[in-house]
Amino acid sequence: MVVLNRIYTRTGDTGTTALAAGGRRAKHDLRIEAYGTVDETNACLGMVRLHTAGDALDAVLSRIQNDLFDLGSDLATVETGKPLPYTPLRITQGQVDRLEREIDEMNAHLSTLRSFVLPGGTAAAAALHLARTVCRRAERRVVELSEKPDEVVSVEAVRYLNRLSDLLFVASRYINDKGALDVLWVPGQNR
Repeated sequence: MVVLNRIYTRTGDTGTTALAAGGRRAKHDLRIEAYGTVDETNACLGMVRLHTAGDALDAVLSRIQNDLFDLGSDLATVETGKPLPYTPLRITQGQVDRLEREIDEMNAHLSTLRSFVLPGGTAAAAALHLARTVCRRAERRVVELSEKPDEVVSVEAVRYLNRLSDLLFVASRYINDKGALDVLWVPGQNR
């Protein structure tokens, strides 16, 4: 349970921030950058949802926003080898599998692509593309973190972000009248 009755604590005034299981890291630490970029992805989805209210996709995005908080908690809880007084929240393969099912469900309604898609068409699709690019950045940061020998990151966390960016791409096409409003790249069009 989280209790936030005071927003400012002044503990970060020295350029550090607390991790979930204790300890502090510099605010520019790669782990902080990784879960901060996950938070950015979540904020982008909040903007997307301004355009999806009442659509079936909105319920999917709402659940994903909650999952992204789970992921942030996962990344903020560093494995120290010492037992914690609670079970840390971790992304599960079940959450990854759900994204795959939702991708397949939406993709079944889309025609095969013959070119890359430019961000646009509808406001919702453009916002989904922005969320996708931020999600890809989060994925790059988490992968970079996972490659550091002194850091532990679950494979499910990496898989979740990889699948989420795929879902956001498919969702952008789906919300674009099932691809009919997609803006396609025309190579060399403006030479």
